[in-house]
Amino acid sequence: MSDCVFCNIVSGQLPAQKVYEDDQLLAFPSIDPKAETHLLVIPKRHIENLNSLTAEDAGLMAHLLLTLPEIAAANGLPGFRTITNTGKEGGQEVFHMHFHILGGQTLPGFN
Repeated sequence: MSDCVFCNIVSGQLPAQKVYEDDQLLAFPSIDPKAETHLLVIPKRHIENLNSLTAEDAGLMAHLLLTLPEIAAANGLPGFRTITNTGKEGGQEVFHMHFHILGGQTLPGFN
């Protein structure tokens, strides 16, 4: 078994309540929600974080960014916040790139 929890979810070795899946991406609810709706969207291929991206990842990233609103809408979110943490100093806890979709309530703004 891999040390990466998200790789283990992709492989089916760990369970997850999938809310979206295609050949490149997987989305499921966070086990530690920070909003009424808190989904995680991950690439199926292991990429540590934004700092690990290369030009070869451009298609995957375009697909991921274009799919985020579709996942949000399919889960009843007309508005939402998207967050990704990069590196330990950026708050990343699981070192497999993932995007958080937060919504279901009015979220506080950033000033």
